[in-house]
Parts: sequence; C-alpha cells; structure tokens
Amino acid sequence: MKTNQIVIRKADERGVAEHGWLHSRFSFSFAEYYDPRHMGFQSLRVINDDIIEPGEGFGTHPHENMEIISYVVEGALEHRDSMGNGSVVRPNDVQRMSAGSGITHSEFNPLDDQPMRLLQIWIKPNELNVEPSYEQKHYPPEEKTNTLKLVASPDGAEGSVSMHQDARLYASIIEPGATVVKQTESSRNVWVQVVSGKLTLNGELLVAGDGAAIEKAGPLAFTGVEPSEILVFDLA
Repeated sequence: MKTNQIVIRKADERGVAEHGWLHSRFSFSFAEYYDPRHMGFQSLRVINDDIIEPGEGFGTHPHENMEIISYVVEGALEHRDSMGNGSVVRPNDVQRMSAGSGITHSEFNPLDDQPMRLLQIWIKPNELNVEPSYEQKHYPPEEKTNTLKLVASPDGAEGSVSMHQDARLYASIIEPGATVVKQTESSRNVWVQVVSGKLTLNGELLVAGDGAAIEKAGPLAFTGVEPSEILVFDLA
C-alpha cells in the first residue's frame, strides 16, 4: 500500500451473521465468518456492528489477552463480569475491559421496547496476562462535535480510558459542511469506521458502515456531507 493511500472496506461487503436475536456485521473475520483478506488491521482485530433485540444478549463467556472496547450507538447495554463490575453502557459512553489473564462477562439489552446497537472492538494487547481491569467513561456529544475527541489511549491522556497497546481511539460527530483535520505521523496507520451518516475522507466518499484503512498515514481531512459519526483508530 502506498503512503496515505485509502483502501475502503464497503459496508455491504462485510461479513454477516443473523441469529434472530442478534444481527451482526463483521469488518474482519470473526466466528464463522472467515476471509483471509480481512483478518484485522495492525493491532485492531475486531469491529463488530451488532444489533441486539430487546431483552436478549450474550450469556456469560470468557476472554483473555484482549483489549475490548464497547461503543453503544443506540439503546443500552447491561454489563456484568467476574471482576464484580455491573453497569449499563449508553450512547456516548466508552467501556474498556482488559481481559488479560482471563475474565468472564455477560452483555444484555436490558430494554424491553427497543433494540440496541453497539460496536464491539477488540485490540490485541502489547503485554500478555496482565491483571484484568475495567473502565467506563462518558463523553458528551458537544465534546466530539467537529473535533476528534480522544476516548482511548495507552496512558489515559485527556481523560480517555487506558489500554495496553500503542493505539489511540478518537470519536467525532461531524456536521454537514464542517471539516476536521487529523495531522498523523507518517509512521502511523489509521483505520476509520463510519458509525452513521456520510462524509468524505481526503475526497473519498464514505457512508455508514464503511471502513477505511490508511497505512503510513499523513494528513487526513474529514468533511461532513450528512450529519456523521466516526471512530478513528491511530495505530502503530
């Protein structure tokens, strides 16, 4: 891939899983969906765009050696884990769980009248078998509008949640006609995930569900076409 070349992962080309109670779209290979061309990007291993029907969810199951981030788009996510945490994650919250040496947890839609939508994100850690930990923070929309808000980082900078990887996650809400510029070091790699709306990235059109990979990224300019929400991963 050439420097600053944008490779788009189209929304309608993602993997699909339909389980009745769960409707999933996979940016990368996951579970029964396998595509050797899409096994992740740098340390980013999973982006699952999930819709969970009312009162349904994932029963208790294990994880280890993974940084797991949940980004709720609509509705609410009820979380319980073997560390004793119990919480409800809502839109504009970011939940980070370092599975480390091993945890179990469950995730449910506690609402009985509406589905919920979340992005489940897995990032491979740079250190194995760390002590499991949990963090959850709220970032109001005004902190993300027409700017890149740091929500996850290696050191918890700027009030972000922390994770065990040289990676930074930004969230942004971009209004039509507004432009947000990210000055990225040429040694870094960037993945962009469009949560909703329509925008351009360095002139390339992206719509809801699209992803974009940029190796050796330079300056990136995001311009809103419609009201849009994006996640931007700055990766080693």
